[in-house]
Amino acid sequence: MNFGKTKAVVVTGIDGLVVDVEVSVGQGLPKVVISGLPDTAVSQAPNRLRSAMTQSELTFPDTRLTINLAPASEQKSGAGLDLAMAVAILAATRSLDPADVARVGHIGELGMDGSVREVRGVLPACVAALAGNVRELLVPAANAAEASLVSGIRVHPVRSLSDVVAFHRVRAQGKTLDLPWPEPGEEAEPEETGDLRDVVGQYEARAAIEVAAAGGHNVSMIGPPGAGKTLLASRLPSILPPLSREEALVVTSVQSVLGKVDGQALKERAPFVAPHHSITMPALVGGGTGRPRPGAITEAHAGVLFLDEAPEFKRPVLDALRQPLERGFVTITRAQQSVRFPSRFQLVVASNPCPCGRYTGSGAGCSCATRARREYLKRLSGPLLDRIDVHLQVPAVTRADLASGPGESSEEVAARVREVRERSARRWAPLGLALNAEVPGSILRSSPWSLTPADTATLDAALDTGNLTLRGYDRTLRLAWTLCDLRGADKPTKDDVYAALTLREGQQAA
Repeated sequence: MNFGKTKAVVVTGIDGLVVDVEVSVGQGLPKVVISGLPDTAVSQAPNRLRSAMTQSELTFPDTRLTINLAPASEQKSGAGLDLAMAVAILAATRSLDPADVARVGHIGELGMDGSVREVRGVLPACVAALAGNVRELLVPAANAAEASLVSGIRVHPVRSLSDVVAFHRVRAQGKTLDLPWPEPGEEAEPEETGDLRDVVGQYEARAAIEVAAAGGHNVSMIGPPGAGKTLLASRLPSILPPLSREEALVVTSVQSVLGKVDGQALKERAPFVAPHHSITMPALVGGGTGRPRPGAITEAHAGVLFLDEAPEFKRPVLDALRQPLERGFVTITRAQQSVRFPSRFQLVVASNPCPCGRYTGSGAGCSCATRARREYLKRLSGPLLDRIDVHLQVPAVTRADLASGPGESSEEVAARVREVRERSARRWAPLGLALNAEVPGSILRSSPWSLTPADTATLDAALDTGNLTLRGYDRTLRLAWTLCDLRGADKPTKDDVYAALTLREGQQAA
């Protein structure tokens, strides 16, 4: 009985799993048996393998083949195992040196003509391979630049099964075959985030957006059409600091799984994701039929999720955000697997004051029925709104605003945001936290971080009267710490607490 083995990597969620692809060539009628929880794409691989090997002038065994994908208890999905199964078969039939192929990982889908096609999720696959002590990978040429983002792994780009065979046969002779790298494509255009200076007027809203950026707080904006709500939200990423190396790796891994990697470098800018209000729940939070895929909230990880015309979203879809907002991740559970996606993002929701959008000031221009106005904003549930720290009233732009000239640029505001974030990161580093918005309320209410009763008197009164929940109480404290950091002070005062409560209640004093 002949035996061959090599390495592969499958991606579940945005995490990779190193797989031992084992092939046993035995006696019996021609048949291919694949074990190890393969999905449909993996189970159909023999059809692709037979044709690809024939077209590459290689012999596909006309006998019984048993292919095992270990660990057998984990679900295997996708066509990225094709190349590894073909190489293991060639090792089992001694067309390739078994000892050589056992040390190398292989990722790629085989075309029936023997070509090696690109696959999604190569970046997280390479990260998992490195963690699994795989130091050398053969990957599709189209994925080579992406794979090279992971330092510590030697990447070999292949275009066909014939390239793979030639590579290993030269290696068996003690030499190295340097496969040609693809021509570098055009560099991706820098992500356009615009400038905060583009916002006309809205100085209170601009200040509130700066507070939200500095502390990582969620924002709700209510105002008439054309007031600048969408513009404010889209400029938020321009004042956020660049992603850390760890964040960039996660964000780019998500892009890789979604098939959206468009450059040869890790993402540096915080992502900005703005789904249409017709989005479904699986598209927003992740999941779908078959292999679970990341949703918009995972695509917005370490960045901004903007929901424009928020009341137009289906209420169950909006309420699905409640748990990810608290935990920073979402878990998608299936019968045979459970997948966790990161989803720590800043939520920004924008709403009109009524269906027609004109219920501002005296409301004289509004054509909506009283009941319609009352019911419109109620589409946003109380528990969801309770998880939003900053509530803004964004008025219509006036002629005086046009005459006042532009405000500060994103560069100027970003410098202050960066200082505040560095300050808060130093303070919370012993707790393993970085942003004020991440600090548990139990910590802020205990020594040495607790405030004096005099400083929290306004907050305590709102809690006593039921105007504020305990969650809202804690979120207001976090907001107060951010306001304190913006002033450069060591600890919030009653003025910071009052200002935080004012921001939370939509610029209406308690």
